[in-house]
Amino acid sequence: MTLNLVPFVSVHNMMKLVLQLGVERVMVDLAAEIEADFLRWPQFDKTPRIASHSDVGVIELMPTSDGETYGFKYVNGHPGNMKKGLQTVTAFGLLADVTTGYPLLLSEMTILTALRTAATSALAAKWLAPRTDTMALIGNGAQAEFQALAFKAICGITEVRLYDIDPKATAKCAANLAGRGLTVTACTSAEQAILGAGIITTVTADKTNATILTDNMVGAGVHINGVGGDCPGKTELAPGILHRSAIFVEYRPQTRIEGEIQQLAPDHPVTELWQVMAGQAPGRQDAAQVTLFDSVGFAIEDFSALRYIRAKLLETGLCDQLDMIADPDDPRDLFGMILRAA
Repeated sequence: MTLNLVPFVSVHNMMKLVLQLGVERVMVDLAAEIEADFLRWPQFDKTPRIASHSDVGVIELMPTSDGETYGFKYVNGHPGNMKKGLQTVTAFGLLADVTTGYPLLLSEMTILTALRTAATSALAAKWLAPRTDTMALIGNGAQAEFQALAFKAICGITEVRLYDIDPKATAKCAANLAGRGLTVTACTSAEQAILGAGIITTVTADKTNATILTDNMVGAGVHINGVGGDCPGKTELAPGILHRSAIFVEYRPQTRIEGEIQQLAPDHPVTELWQVMAGQAPGRQDAAQVTLFDSVGFAIEDFSALRYIRAKLLETGLCDQLDMIADPDDPRDLFGMILRAA
């Protein structure tokens, strides 16, 4: 019998890998991988994620393939989990060989999703945002530090202005970012946080049609990174902001269901980010323009992240090997394989 072992990256090994390589290096590397895959966007199978919604949250599958490798992510979003001491978002993912269907990698993706979400945000800002050294970060939960460090590493942000309705979350975020080369300012309101910020990131967790930013709060020339509105019935921005922004998305059919633009008419014009990268559509067109990256996350980003981690296993060796594939000597004799194990 040939033993087919599948590399598995546990939470423990993912943490070791990130620390060994360096958080900011991983962010930069992930952004490069995502950009490379966005530049070959037409090669991928694309579908809105398959979602199972309940009153308390959502469970989703996010699949894609480039014709050679298949990938999917399982992910949940349960805002009420925090009150139970649980993560709002958890995830795992898999890569497989299209030719055989055999898995190539199984990995935790709770940490990896936080990394790739932040890397994608900063990548979009690299293409869309004005030159600025200051970012407002509204919502200081589990994603906040990743966003701050990604924008530092990829966009050159040097100051982060924090606000959360829970001051403990802001204190946590500020403590975690201490000594990482950022000037961190804790603010007592969203209005205070956005003062002087060329980039505004909203990353709140409540599954509601909230108004984190009102229309009169947003001046000319800023870039908004809307991360928290990522499922039906969950938004962060006042509709007025959307109507005067140039809006950029990952995959239109998914974002119209889940993003900020669920508040707009189905034919409201938006641009897919890959089109800007490929030179098929303009990004920011003038200094006064308000740009919005309506980020909901898309399967190609997870595919890129998994592909990156698989490559880094050759460098780090930080994985276990799982005996996942039954492989009898005779492919027709699966039952006999069981009997011979007695």
